Amino acid sequence: MSFDKKDDQQASIDTPIDNEKPSAGLSRRSLIKAAGALGGVALGSGAIPGFPMIWAQNIKNIKLRQFGTGVSNLNDIAQKAKEDLGITLELTALDSDAVAQRAVTQPRSYDIADIEYWICKKVFPAGVMQPMDVRRLKNFDKISPLFINGKLADDSSIAQGTAPHTVGFTEGKDSTRFASEPTNWMTLVPTIYNADTLGIRPDLVGRPITHWRDIMDPAFKGKTSILNIPSIGIMDAAMICESMGEIQYGDKGNMTREELDKTIEILKAAKSQGQFRAFWKSFDESVNLMSSGEVVIQSMWSPAVAAVRAKGIECKYQPLAEGYRAWGGGIGMAKHLSGLELDAAYEYIDWYLSGWAGAYLNRQGYYSAAPSTSKEFLSADEWGYWIEGKPAQGDILGTDGRLMEKAGTLRDGGSYWDRMGSVACWNSVMDENKYMIRKWNEFIAS
Repeated sequence: MSFDKKDDQQASIDTPIDNEKPSAGLSRRSLIKAAGALGGVALGSGAIPGFPMIWAQNIKNIKLRQFGTGVSNLNDIAQKAKEDLGITLELTALDSDAVAQRAVTQPRSYDIADIEYWICKKVFPAGVMQPMDVRRLKNFDKISPLFINGKLADDSSIAQGTAPHTVGFTEGKDSTRFASEPTNWMTLVPTIYNADTLGIRPDLVGRPITHWRDIMDPAFKGKTSILNIPSIGIMDAAMICESMGEIQYGDKGNMTREELDKTIEILKAAKSQGQFRAFWKSFDESVNLMSSGEVVIQSMWSPAVAAVRAKGIECKYQPLAEGYRAWGGGIGMAKHLSGLELDAAYEYIDWYLSGWAGAYLNRQGYYSAAPSTSKEFLSADEWGYWIEGKPAQGDILGTDGRLMEKAGTLRDGGSYWDRMGSVACWNSVMDENKYMIRKWNEFIAS
């Protein structure tokens, strides 16, 4: 996918989309705050003057337990939320499979679930989380349309896989059924997303890399790696196999058993011939494989590429002809939340969209779900580099203040619109998910 009108693209990120607004009368902010402080006293009666201050004091005593993957369960964001809201966040970071399992089997062990949309497809139907009323989120209309209708611009095509908007809304307040169009009830409020591709060592590959299939070139035998998280690795495998011309999938995000069998056989054959050096599961593993030179082309995440470059080692996040594999995550509420804790959760989730957290994620190479608010917390040069695809005017620093990119550098893949406009598929949960996992494990064990 590609776009011709950059002005239209800019409007889609800077201009709030038109969504249903809350009803007239008391503002939703007032309703939220009053509900926690008054405990049943009629709103607006004047019986307790200054109730917002009472609510603000009460919320400082709230502790919310949040769990999710290490990608977005970040201590710096928790600390800033504490400074701005007074809410204490207890964070637990797990791998993707453990997140999905805990969300369903231990619903009382958390208050906030920080999960990816493909995980949401597995979790929400279990009834362990509650839909969120978008009318209680003042920043709802700042959310990227990718998460509302699946399109970056009006003429965009919707990518294959579990596109976030397809599991982003429920049919009603108490529903566990995903809605076919936006409603007032959201499953997750999006926070973080990106377009993933292959990472390469330009100094070691020895030739241009332009296709996903290049990872199977015998010239790189024993020097390649793919991600060993089944639901994500299988999507990279699909991009590779389709690029090779071996399989034309009906939907890479929802393969048939026949397609899965053929995909796994191709991977097994490559493994038996020694094509793969390793199968990584963690950020650090991918960084070490690439920085050591053991691997020269592999599945990779954008911040991992930046981490390799921060060591002074040449590394590139390579745009490819077939496009990107995308993923997105968000935060949602456990079903048991109520009262002040529920109000605090709404306050925290709305704060996440207000700009600071989004800018923090931008500086790590991810995208904010509310780009127009994050822009307010980025310098013009940072916005130009991370979002507009312009050469850095000065050095680009990471969240820790260390050098990430030198002045004059262009972001791999270009602008937000170039990258997210070239998404071929989203991370997904397939109808044949159990079968897929079994086949993937056969491949890893082969």
